[in-house]
Amino acid sequence: MPQNVVVLVGRVLLSIMFVMSGFSKLMDPSGTAQMITGAGWPAATALAYLAGLFELVAGIAVIVGFQTKIAAYLLAAFSLVTAFAFHSGAINIPNFPPEANGLLTVFNGLMMMKNIAIAGGFLVLAAFGPGALSVDKRGA
Repeated sequence: MPQNVVVLVGRVLLSIMFVMSGFSKLMDPSGTAQMITGAGWPAATALAYLAGLFELVAGIAVIVGFQTKIAAYLLAAFSLVTAFAFHSGAINIPNFPPEANGLLTVFNGLMMMKNIAIAGGFLVLAAFGPGALSVDKRGA
């Protein structure tokens, strides 16, 4: 497969979950707002909408290869912030069995590592560019 096609597929694979997640947050921000509140952040509903809009717009930008370097750096930072703000530490839901909280803690740790890995992918994309099949390269 030609390198530029691989880069395009990589951009889509890195970004599709942000597009889907952003759209979901914009349609129903309540779950995200609860998570933001649980982390002790203020203005949870507003931040949920902002996060949704950011994920949707930045995800689409990377998919089409528009302002890719900026969008990739921002999504890398977003992934790291969410990894440490929302996916680090133990889960302890009151009245849940200890085993369930333990399993949720393991899952949360996996989500943290996923976010860190995604940040790495976005940093590589920012460093090496979107490839020829992108809006950024169309005018070049």
